[in-house]
Amino acid sequence: MPEEKNNFNSLSHLNAYGEAQMVDISAKKTTRRQAVAIGNIRMSSETLATIEAGNAPKGDVLGTAKIAGIMAAKQTANLIPLCHPLPIHKIEVEITPNYDLPGYQITATVTVKAETGVEMEALTAVSITALTLYDMAKALEKSMQIEEIRLLSKTGGKSGDYFAAAKSS
Repeated sequence: MPEEKNNFNSLSHLNAYGEAQMVDISAKKTTRRQAVAIGNIRMSSETLATIEAGNAPKGDVLGTAKIAGIMAAKQTANLIPLCHPLPIHKIEVEITPNYDLPGYQITATVTVKAETGVEMEALTAVSITALTLYDMAKALEKSMQIEEIRLLSKTGGKSGDYFAAAKSS
């Protein structure tokens, strides 16, 4: 064992030696928890119109991206080293065209009954949905930008509810 460096006990993901560890959630109460994350993918008006018309070279851009986001949320514990595998009860991914952007706003809502929250699952769903949109439409435009992925809200659990402040324009 390495020499104890400092008192890292107040940091839940570090042991007394400053090494990463998975948090023990076995004593936590099982509660209903929900997280909502959002993000955008910006593209040209022409690319947006082509996707909306269903004329993208790779086929069903939106359907594929939505399924990818749902699958990604279920795999979060395999992607992020210290995340706990969770018994996810519901994953909803919405991809909404935004002509002012132009592009799409992605919203993911993930719900569980568990000992820990689902923020990372919602953020992962938004991220992979956006990356899949990019992949499915890159033949049309390589300059698309994935932007502003963030947690919008989380409910349940010991730390209480969180709601992001409204963004000013």
